[in-house]
Amino acid sequence: MSDTTMSPTLSRRSFLASTGAAAGGLVVSFHVPFASAQDGATPEVNAWVVIKPDDTVVIRIARSEMGQGTLTGLAQLVAEELECNWAKVTTEYPTPGENLARKRVWGNFSTGGSRGIRESHDYVRKGGATARMMLVQAAADGWGVPVAECVAANSVITHTPSGRKTSYGKVAAAAAKLTPPDAASVTLKDPKAWKLSGKRLARLDTVKKTMGAQDYGIDMKLPGLLNAAIKDCPVFGGKLKSFDAAAIEKRPGVKKVVKVGDSAVAVIADTWWRAKSALDTLPIEWDNGPSAQVSSATIRDTLKAGLDAKDAVVGNANGDAPAALAAAARTIEAVYSYPYQNHATMEPMNATARWTPERCEVWTPTQNGEAALAAAAEAAGLPPAKCEVYKLYLGGGFGRRGRSDYVSQAVAIAKTMPGTPIKLIWSREEDMQHCFYHPITQCKLTAGLDAQGNVTGLHMRISGQSILATVAPQVIKNGKDPFVFQGLDAPGPEASIGYSFPNLLIDHAMRNPHVPAGFWRGVNLNQNTIYLESFIDEIAHATGQDPLALRRKLMTQHPKHLAVLNAVAERVGWDKPAPQGVFRGIAQTMGFGSYVAACAEVSVSDDGVLKIHRIVAATDPGHAVNPQQIEAQVEGSFSYGLSAALFGEITVKDGAVEQKNFDSYPVVRMADMPPVETITMPSGGFWGGVGEPTIAVAAPAVLNAIFAATGKRIRDLPLKNQSLKRA
Repeated sequence: MSDTTMSPTLSRRSFLASTGAAAGGLVVSFHVPFASAQDGATPEVNAWVVIKPDDTVVIRIARSEMGQGTLTGLAQLVAEELECNWAKVTTEYPTPGENLARKRVWGNFSTGGSRGIRESHDYVRKGGATARMMLVQAAADGWGVPVAECVAANSVITHTPSGRKTSYGKVAAAAAKLTPPDAASVTLKDPKAWKLSGKRLARLDTVKKTMGAQDYGIDMKLPGLLNAAIKDCPVFGGKLKSFDAAAIEKRPGVKKVVKVGDSAVAVIADTWWRAKSALDTLPIEWDNGPSAQVSSATIRDTLKAGLDAKDAVVGNANGDAPAALAAAARTIEAVYSYPYQNHATMEPMNATARWTPERCEVWTPTQNGEAALAAAAEAAGLPPAKCEVYKLYLGGGFGRRGRSDYVSQAVAIAKTMPGTPIKLIWSREEDMQHCFYHPITQCKLTAGLDAQGNVTGLHMRISGQSILATVAPQVIKNGKDPFVFQGLDAPGPEASIGYSFPNLLIDHAMRNPHVPAGFWRGVNLNQNTIYLESFIDEIAHATGQDPLALRRKLMTQHPKHLAVLNAVAERVGWDKPAPQGVFRGIAQTMGFGSYVAACAEVSVSDDGVLKIHRIVAATDPGHAVNPQQIEAQVEGSFSYGLSAALFGEITVKDGAVEQKNFDSYPVVRMADMPPVETITMPSGGFWGGVGEPTIAVAAPAVLNAIFAATGKRIRDLPLKNQSLKRA
């Protein structure tokens, strides 16, 4: 989940350069066609804040809302500095086209990598603080008093000496005419003084969703709207050879059958069901190409060969690991693997497009509005200034909607019927078989021990796919994809290893099958944490050490890693016996700027049935904007991580993905989901993410607990393929 999700033929740099975009400050009194600012009586105070005469506060949020709560969290941060009445706060999306026209005043539109709040907190807070200062100045000017004598709270400005009061709504128009204060004069609150941020406030998007009233992209309606269903070549890299449009053109509701790119065909009809039904009967001939011979077995063999290959790129190293291993009194070796995973969003990919020779408009759920605009412009054959994308709520993203392939398809289809809005919806089968999948990897780990059982060296060789090789090959330098090493990097602010080894070598043999890889919630931190945390347990058991004690010994130079680990251990009562028949496993990591740990309590019946009784998780995100939101994100992340660990696997046969729907790609159900106890322990001084990090500790905590229960070390996921039955 990254910002490098632009169309491969229209880079972010060239896209922004073509529109004259550059980083800019807050812009005041610039009328834009938002719903809240249509009436001249409701001008914006600045780009972030519109205040209506009735004191309704509209806060503009550039990041996408896909269930993670970023919309509410960012609104809290703006409202905190604005000193407004939270009960009267609402939100709206600015458009990427307006962002470019206004020199990117709202900053980055990309929502991924758990960056929605942590990468924009500073400038959105300044947006709120600037608006507050302008409102107070307008009130002071109206009263003819020094601004220093006025204070703001709860959308009311008070002149302290006289007690006179006015509301934001009454001075908003005057404030909008003022010149914004110099940026250097805008100071932000110390988080210790927060009144709204840091509180367990209800999400702003909850009511509509619980009532079923929230519209998503799939619900889009426009006058004269037609619908499109699409089929792409089942083998990635294959092409569309031919199709017989005449066979379905006279079916009820069918308007047109069109080729889309080199590899797909779409049917346009008055309803989506008629479009899909006609498409299902359309005679199609595919040219599957050379990858039609690829299978999961051949991919596994390719990755296996990479475990001992010479063409590896170093991601993290210190000392001389090969020499340490050669001189070790004892070595331990293990090979792990992690399969392809599908994002499996509840709402399949969709976009609505309307094209004319003069303008192209797209309505779509996207994690990256600017990337979607770039894709729309390229497909439309128009400059970005003549295109616009209207972001809609996402029915799940998880990284998949950072890509814009479905936007390009929708525009290409709309071009065949100028002026007619056409809504493209992928079927579940199309969505399942044409993803950008979580990359497939294998990992060989070798540890050297001295005579006392101390680790003298560690070598981790990762063999497998590079996400950047699929989505942004230009970013790869000297054969290195830095995302491969998430959670294994040297100490740093993003995703660093939590252990110190006297000799360490972590390298990667890049092997890229034809199946495209993409950013999947948690990205490479997921499998890297499984590999390392499971292997740390292997070392502990091989040397007769308590798994927690060994970790503590290796973490003396990593206090924040150790703090979340200790918090989990204390909460679960690691030093006390577990209930009869229940066994524990523990894991920790650092990713997306946050430190996390988890302990799982499981039991395994004599016939091999796994039950996860409880998970305790600790998170240090630096700052906690909404603790309730963090808890929900942690719980959801364990659902996602356990789905992958228990069931998630995309397999390939004859070059094509075998799974087609949730019957063959199941996810965790209520009966599978254990209670999750969340410890939120922000230590301050940094901003970390919360939507993804704890996914990574879900599987290794459970796997380590399974070993404690059964003595079986599971090194290949998903668990559905493994027998836990006692021998």
